[in-house]
Amino acid sequence: MGRLPTYRESSIPKSATQVFSGELFDVYQWEQELFDGSTATFEKLARADTAVVFPILEDGRILLINEEQPGRIASHVAPSGRVEEGELPEQAALRELQEETGYAATELVPLYAHTPASKIDWVIYAYVGKHCKKVAEPNPEPGEKIELAPVTLDELLKFVTEGHPSYHYGYFTKFVYEALRDENKMEELKKLFSN
Repeated sequence: MGRLPTYRESSIPKSATQVFSGELFDVYQWEQELFDGSTATFEKLARADTAVVFPILEDGRILLINEEQPGRIASHVAPSGRVEEGELPEQAALRELQEETGYAATELVPLYAHTPASKIDWVIYAYVGKHCKKVAEPNPEPGEKIELAPVTLDELLKFVTEGHPSYHYGYFTKFVYEALRDENKMEELKKLFSN
């Protein structure tokens, strides 16, 4: 697996102009030369990167949360949140884990780093948190309602394969389907999701 990159170059050209600044997204535009020599205005969104952690409890279950936010239905998700300015993705994953669940991991194992959309300057860093223990009470943000929802690996895989309506991990499904087609990859996935 190896260590995920913690610093990356922005995919937005240095010549781009910020034309909008929002709470979540900023918009940048720049003139781009095309293959025929003409130019066109290109545009891209930018947002803070996201850190996700799949925490493994001492009993081997994976600690998902059932999270509800204004304007969104409740969803079973892994603890996650924005990587703050000056924060490494690993630090954000550990912080979000403790804020949303009250648990801490003794080790983070890199799972993947993924850019979900070519038109957004944004990376999702995912980790597996090993040997998670409760260290505090959850402290969710005011716009979050969170219930702890531990599941087995089989239940997590079932969420993916059955298209569970509250399950939305996108890129994680790639790992699941690869593992379902390859016995060796399934063994790797089971080992990764164990303490």
